[in-house]
Amino acid sequence: MKSRSQDQSLSDSRELDRSYDPLTGNPPSKPNKKTIKQRILRLLPCFRSGSGSSVAQSNTTDDAEQSTVHCRPEGLDHLVQKTNFSKKELQVLYRGFKNECPSGVVNEETFQSIYSQFFPHGDSSMYAHFLFEAFDTRNNGSVSFEDFVESLSIILRGSINDKLNWAFNLYDLNKDGCITREEMTDIMRSIYDMMGKYTCPCMMDTAPNEHVDNFFQKMDKNNDGVVTIEEFLETCQKDESIMQSMHMFDSVL
Repeated sequence: MKSRSQDQSLSDSRELDRSYDPLTGNPPSKPNKKTIKQRILRLLPCFRSGSGSSVAQSNTTDDAEQSTVHCRPEGLDHLVQKTNFSKKELQVLYRGFKNECPSGVVNEETFQSIYSQFFPHGDSSMYAHFLFEAFDTRNNGSVSFEDFVESLSIILRGSINDKLNWAFNLYDLNKDGCITREEMTDIMRSIYDMMGKYTCPCMMDTAPNEHVDNFFQKMDKNNDGVVTIEEFLETCQKDESIMQSMHMFDSVL
């Protein structure tokens, strides 16, 4: 008989599987926005201890949170201009970020540690490494609050093109402007490793390679063995299932 924790792990794995299928060729099922919102917030460093906290809380809670935030107004005004968050939202995010990261930055070890807590039955270290590099836009080995909210703004509230460009950058591991089979294979294997053994149905060892084949069959228009940003954007914008996946984060905050 499966334990309650195993049942929950199965549920989490199914949800993760639905979330990445669109960019590898399989149409997603209709997402549950409340569930997506809770997962996104749980995976973010600043909400690790928030247990489902939301920026859209009551005015009383917001006022209490704002009174404890000490972020320079000119800094917040700058980020309001650079992101799609309001000043109030940035204040709440900043408070949570500083609570978890008093030094004001997150290094990769801390990022991986936080991420691993939500995939206890798998190894999330490699995927967390790739994700950290996507957030580390200055390539200095750390993620500052500014790095964090700029990427978060794109993921949650950016335009379709912004989101697709961010996804492409995540998959382009060596940042040379194209995605190779080797890079996509590394990404897919890291996702399967992160999901662990509690998946339904049980996944074959060949599954990551099959996803990569599907990705390149759809994306590599000139069959030269690499996917450029132009090929990626053109294919994604014409694919209804991918477009649906890009919209599933709308208004989660």
